[in-house]
Amino acid sequence: MTDSNTNKNFALVGAAGYIAPRHMRAIKETDNTLSIAYDINDSVGVIDSISPQSEFFTDFERFYEHAWQLKRNSSTKLDYVSICSPNHMHASHIAAGLRLGCDVICEKPLVPTSDDLDELELVEEETGKKVYNILQLRHHPAIVELRDKVANSKQSKKHEVELTYITSRGKWYLESWKGDPRKSFGVATNIGVHFFDMLHFIFGKLQKNVLHYTDDLKASGYLEYEKARVKWLLSIDANDLPDEIKGEKTTYRTINCDGDELEFSGGFTDLHTVSYQEILAGRGYGIKDARHCVETVEQIRTQQLQSAKANEAHPFLSSLLKK
Repeated sequence: MTDSNTNKNFALVGAAGYIAPRHMRAIKETDNTLSIAYDINDSVGVIDSISPQSEFFTDFERFYEHAWQLKRNSSTKLDYVSICSPNHMHASHIAAGLRLGCDVICEKPLVPTSDDLDELELVEEETGKKVYNILQLRHHPAIVELRDKVANSKQSKKHEVELTYITSRGKWYLESWKGDPRKSFGVATNIGVHFFDMLHFIFGKLQKNVLHYTDDLKASGYLEYEKARVKWLLSIDANDLPDEIKGEKTTYRTINCDGDELEFSGGFTDLHTVSYQEILAGRGYGIKDARHCVETVEQIRTQQLQSAKANEAHPFLSSLLKK
């Protein structure tokens, strides 16, 4: 178990990205040090308000060489490398961090395929270090409460669940790496993988995976777990927001379980620090924990579309098919 009372030295790969400031704050709020950061882009002024003393590089080779030199002194050697780079770079950046002699904390999706997970397990064995995935919804109080409720339920039939996640993105999205399926692996993977992990966390093993619709902006399908039948929809199109929140909110996250709606948009952005606290205390989620959701999105990406059965279609699906 990691000694959480000792200050740890962190490196951050992908410092200019959208999610990076949450990692910077998590490092600071757990009383640790961001020693060194890297990104090919230099729009990283946020560092000044969180960790102005950090070294910063725009060349990975210089970053890696500096990190290697830090190993020579026990007070400066890196303990963790946090990965916030584009999805398609995760596997190589994780492996580099492990080979620096560090444990690695990586954003979702950990990697795109189960083969990548197998390779990283080999690198873990070779280096004696460990990979942790940010699966922050497992720490959301409302999700934990639902999981406990399902675990204690006496009903024999499966729960009927609808998952809807709509997070508005502008035209920039499709021009960025996130809009390139070779780099982001598509919208279901990029914005959905931690929701599929959440469903597994609550309802058990996946038994059926059907895809009803997919394009650059949205996807919908049906998943059946040990304890639930799930109709799901993921979208980055603001036009899909419910009428009652259009113009008021840009994000809508909800789970409807047996007719009871759980809206969990609140508290969603504050879970990275909790995730870091758990990792530092030796309770982080590793490759074994991430495998289920990686396999789920891999299946979604590689299967053919199927016509939706009436009892398996998300309520929004018919409007998607008309567009």
